[in-house]
Amino acid sequence: MSETLLVTGAAGQFGKLVLDALLASGKTNPADIIATSRDVAKLADYAAKGVQTRAADFDDPASLDKAFAGATRILIISTDVLDQPGKRLKQHLAAVEAAKKAGAKHILYTSMANPEGSVIPFAGDHLGTENAIKATGIPHTILRNAWYMENLFLALPHALASGQWFSSAGEGRISHVARGDLARAAAAALESGSNESRTYTLTGAEARTTEEIAALAADATGKKLDVVHISDEALAAGLKGAGLPDFLVPILVSFDANTREGHFDIVTGDVAALTGKAPLSLSIFLEASKTALAH
Repeated sequence: MSETLLVTGAAGQFGKLVLDALLASGKTNPADIIATSRDVAKLADYAAKGVQTRAADFDDPASLDKAFAGATRILIISTDVLDQPGKRLKQHLAAVEAAKKAGAKHILYTSMANPEGSVIPFAGDHLGTENAIKATGIPHTILRNAWYMENLFLALPHALASGQWFSSAGEGRISHVARGDLARAAAAALESGSNESRTYTLTGAEARTTEEIAALAADATGKKLDVVHISDEALAAGLKGAGLPDFLVPILVSFDANTREGHFDIVTGDVAALTGKAPLSLSIFLEASKTALAH
C-alpha cells in the first residue's frame, strides 16, 4: 500500500522546493502527494502535474482536519507569524492535533537548530511544537534547520553598498545552509518510509564568523567589506533608525546574540545523510549570488 505524503504551506518558498524535490525524485506518484495552502490557486502548477491540492488554514482547525484526511506522512512546515507572540505555536499545535485526528503514521516538522539553548524569541515556538509532536506518541522526524544562506540577503546587499557590516555577533560562528538543501532533506525524510523517531540537525559543511563571511562576500563581489563590531543595544538603535518595525528589531538583534553565544556553532553531516549529497558551500552560494548581492 502506497503512502500519502502531505506538505503544509506548500505555496511558500520552502514548500514549493519540497514539492519540486518530491516530484524530481520519481519515488512517489504525484497523485499520492497532497499540497496544502490557504490559497490553492497558488498551487495550480502542481495540480496540473497530478498533485492533490487542498485548502488549509492554520487558524482554522476545521480546515486542517479536512485537508489532512487520508494523509499517512505529514510534513508540518513552520509558519512565519512572528509579530504576534503565541500565535505561531497555537497554529502549530492545531496542525499537530489535526495530524493526530487524521491517523497519521508519521509527523515531520521543520524546527530550528538548538532551540533549547537559544536566545531567539521564537525558539520556544519550535521547542513547544517538538514537544507536542512527541506527546502524540506518533513516530516523528524533527528537522532542525540551521540558518538559511538566503537570510544573508537581509544584511549583505546594504553592507556591501556601504562597505560596512554592523554586527554584534562577535567571534561567534554560524553554519549557514542553502534553503534548497534543507528542502531536499525534508523531501527525502518524507519519502523515506521510516517509522523510527529521529531528530536531525541540518547545517552547512562549515561554521564561520561574521568576519569570515564578510571576506567571502568581498571575494565574490569584488567589493570591500569591513565588519564593525558593536553592542546589541547599538545594533538595535541602528535597526530602529533604519525604519524596521518595532517587533522585528529585537528578533534581528537576537540572531547576532545567539551566534555570539555559540548556539549556532553546529556542524553535522545530516544533510548528506538524508540526501546523499554534501550541502552547498557558502563560498559557491555567494559566488552564484554576486550579482544580486552587489545591488
